[in-house]
Formats: sequence, structure tokens, C-alpha cells
Amino acid sequence: MLSKWEGIVIRTIPYGESNKIVTLLTQEAGKITVMARGAKKPRSKLAAVTQPFTLGSFLIRKGRGMGTLSQGEQIESMRFIREDLEATSYASYIVEIIDRFTEENNRVAGVYELLSDALHAINEEYDAEAITLFVEWKMIRVGGIHPVLHACANCGATDGEFGFSFKEIGFLCHRCFHLDTYVVRLTPTQIKLIRTFYTVPIHRVGNLSLKKDTKQLMKKIVRTIYDEQLGVWFKSRRFLDKLEAMPELLPKQENPESEG
Repeated sequence: MLSKWEGIVIRTIPYGESNKIVTLLTQEAGKITVMARGAKKPRSKLAAVTQPFTLGSFLIRKGRGMGTLSQGEQIESMRFIREDLEATSYASYIVEIIDRFTEENNRVAGVYELLSDALHAINEEYDAEAITLFVEWKMIRVGGIHPVLHACANCGATDGEFGFSFKEIGFLCHRCFHLDTYVVRLTPTQIKLIRTFYTVPIHRVGNLSLKKDTKQLMKKIVRTIYDEQLGVWFKSRRFLDKLEAMPELLPKQENPESEG
């Protein structure tokens, strides 16, 4: 059976002298893995369309076992992502998160759109670190964590000062801070940002410019959820940590600092 699906290449593995095993996140069928015969050959018609992060239209023959990629047409190569070290690093982390939390042949609503929005934004040279925060916050619900962000997780209050509680998995108001000794106190702007990361589609936000300290706090909270509540670790995140420890590898000026 032949199917034509739009998809994004999230992983490739060499197979034999000339083939690739390619994992795609497709709009119609979710995550699928196919054999791309001859794709390692430079002159192969499948060589370009099976590059990581590529958005394409794929003609796939499905039978018993693994499908076969018969044809592919490149829609967007994501050239900037593949040529820029920082962009590549953040994009690799994003696809690893999505790969980890999606199952083969199972479409999860909204995940394809999230990946497409994120890669397009990074490819258009938006702040890759901020875009990654959107993905991190949105994917925790796919992993089974649903933080209470609309009100106090304990008493339901919507007014007052708030902080984030890992114990309660959500916001606590100042009246309930005593429930968690380690509550992370937040400003109104930081509360708004967390809600934005968790609920608002990337394409509706545009190029969000954040202070470095703000991004570090947002990152610390969401990654603690991954580490402690979900118990998952990512190889690509370790590489990002090394890049942050060696900023000389990324001779790029900070964007003007402004937050809304």
C-alpha cells in the first residue's frame, strides 16, 4: 500500500553500504520508520530529502514490517539549522524530546505542528533557546505531567504572589508557600511566561526576546520536571550544557533584552 505523507526527518541511521533507516514525524500518521534504499549515495534522489530536520513530502510503501521510502520531495531543507552550530544543537535537542515521547505509528495531536513551528522559527533565526523552552514546556504534558498553572494548586486562588512547587506540580500562592520549603518564587512576568510557554502556539508569539537570567530560570524549572518527575535524560542536552559552559564557541551577541 502506497501512502503520501508530509513529514519531518527526526533521525537517520546508516544501514549497510548505501541505505538509511529514516524516522519521520508525519502530519497524517505520527512517527514512522522507513528504509531509504540507496539514500547514502550522493547522487541518490533520496539523499537530500533524508537529511536531518528536512521537511518533505514522502511516498511510502507499507507492508509487513518496516515500510520503504519510494520517493521524496523536499519542501524545506532547514539549511540555516544544519549550517549553524547553535541552531543544530537546539534543534537536535527538540527532535530528541519529541522522538522520546512519541510512539511508532501513533499520532499525538499537536506534536507535528509543534515540531514544524519550532524548526521553522529556529531556521528563521529566532532565539533558539527561547523556542526550545516552548517545546520543553509543551512536551511535559505528552509525557504525562499536567502542571496546575491557572491558579494555586492547593487552594485554587488566582490572586496574590505565586511560586512554582515541584511538590505540588504547579503554582502555589503565597498563602500556601508553607507546603513546599523549596517553592520557586516568581514575578508576575515570569508567571505569564510559563503560561505562554505551556499554552500558546509558537507561531502566535513571534520572535520572543528574553533576558538570559529569565531563560535560565524557566529552563531550571522545566528541566527539573524532566529530571525528577519524568525521569528522562537526553544526550543532546548534555551537549547544550557544554556549549553554555564554553560561550566562546558561539561568538554571537545577545539579543536586546526585553520582556513582555
